[in-house]
Amino acid sequence: MSFAVIKPTMDSFNTVIRFLTNQKTTIGYGIMAIATIGGERLFSLFSFQCPCNTDQNFTYGLTYLLGPALVLLSVGLFLSTALWRLYTGCCLNPMKLCPRGNCIGCTSIFMRAVVGALVPPIMWLSVALLNGTFYECAVSGLEDQVIVDLFCKNRTSTCRAELAKVPCKTSNLPAAETNDLLLMLRAQSQILGWVLIISSALAGLIGTCYKNCRSQVSYLQLTFWKIYMQKEKEKFDSFAEDYATKLAERNLKSFFDNTEPESFPFPNHTAWEQVSAVYTYKHSDQCYSTLQKYVERPDRDYSMEKMPLQMEHSLE
Repeated sequence: MSFAVIKPTMDSFNTVIRFLTNQKTTIGYGIMAIATIGGERLFSLFSFQCPCNTDQNFTYGLTYLLGPALVLLSVGLFLSTALWRLYTGCCLNPMKLCPRGNCIGCTSIFMRAVVGALVPPIMWLSVALLNGTFYECAVSGLEDQVIVDLFCKNRTSTCRAELAKVPCKTSNLPAAETNDLLLMLRAQSQILGWVLIISSALAGLIGTCYKNCRSQVSYLQLTFWKIYMQKEKEKFDSFAEDYATKLAERNLKSFFDNTEPESFPFPNHTAWEQVSAVYTYKHSDQCYSTLQKYVERPDRDYSMEKMPLQMEHSLE
């Protein structure tokens, strides 16, 4: 009886796990959005203090608006596995970027890495603009005649001199006029925020439509390809950890026992270079990755690397 009760519970648990696994990209973006909103609020409440003077407002506000976005972009590029897979070793061998003179694959990988890295900065800018605090400070410090006329048209003569103090509510303007200016600044900021969100969504939709339209494989095969690449990466990490552990044990055993090291099967340098290359699907290949393409080659080189690591620089 107890087993009959536990089985549906386990099935439901497995269903939930599968759902979370399949939706991990969406969940990741959700967590990123929550973290972005939380980070923006923390900056606004505890760090940001608009100087409220003409000389510093624009620089200070723009720094808080764009600075975190640039940091997030840099972190996104730094964490891009595809980007480093593409560029590792290209200074010593520039032809890796354009094998056989074909630079389309390189450009495509680079653009995908940049687009992926742009997601967090766009989230930050969208949240910051919707909140409006940084924008209010930055724009109120502009001395451009067009900007000043936009805000101070049909207002008191002191508006031009006091505009930079409006975000701090310390200006000598009437309270009603100060509130009107703040509402104008915040409205502009929120409009720009929604324009950025809508533009990004449309660009993502158009890009996805174009990519799928130009795809050389059907939707189901493309889905299978994505699943295969994910599984291959997971298994590669598992195999790499297992072989690295065995190699370390073999080397330590040889050192402490003071004996000749045992023979250890290991791919040669050429094999590593070939499976690390950028892969572009072709109907003639019918392979799903550079690894599959390499292992199915009829002229595959089975010679082992005598020294598993031969590098001109240290990893430490």
